[in-house]
Amino acid sequence: MAEYLDTPQGRCIAYHQTEGAEPGVVFLGGFRSDMEGTKAVHLEAWAKRTGRAFLRFDYSGHGQSSEAFEDGAIGDWAEDAISTIGALCAGPQVLVGSSMGGWVSLLVAKAMPGAVAGFVGIAAAPDFTEDSMWPGFTDDERLALEREGRVEQPSDYGEPLVITKRLIEEGRQQLVLRDPLALEVPVRLLQGTEDEDVDRAVALRLLDHLDGGDVRLTLVKGADHRFSTPDCLALIEASVEDVLARIR
Repeated sequence: MAEYLDTPQGRCIAYHQTEGAEPGVVFLGGFRSDMEGTKAVHLEAWAKRTGRAFLRFDYSGHGQSSEAFEDGAIGDWAEDAISTIGALCAGPQVLVGSSMGGWVSLLVAKAMPGAVAGFVGIAAAPDFTEDSMWPGFTDDERLALEREGRVEQPSDYGEPLVITKRLIEEGRQQLVLRDPLALEVPVRLLQGTEDEDVDRAVALRLLDHLDGGDVRLTLVKGADHRFSTPDCLALIEASVEDVLARIR
């Protein structure tokens, strides 16, 4: 059963926490994903097997947490992560960010650098609202966004994807690839070459942009955005263990 945390912003965040050795590991999921996803559950099993502290949670508007998805934006979900990590975790944590969770992880690192001991990005998608969504809109979609405040697009993951004007405009206040981004902790970036949602160019841009002494990118030929095959899951485990081994 999930437990729940009330945040200072008045949102109710669902989470599962595993006790164990510190530094702990925190999984941050993707856009419209939740803490019951394959990668989150797999890492929890790894943590229990190895005796490592672990936390997975749902952003507001996702999974079992409060609020409506369409009302949320990147800054809200970063606030959820900051509040949850700050309230539940003891000391610096290794953040494992999948897709949008990679962006949220970097916002957490900027807001509370002392709380981050390492970072593993899985198809990390920083700034995607500005660099991917906004350029991908047609003129009609941009007009609908302006007039109606939202636009719907078909999705491979189920219900149509609702993109709001607030998501785009608020996202512009959260960009991390426009200014220097120092991350002096071990960083491992994982990216599939057949990812149709996040191009490998994003991973290369993030690799070049991060200012840190221990940053590595691994490209996996044939892997898609889900990055959830047995080989991919084993690579995530190995990357987390590598980061843990390198924490000073």
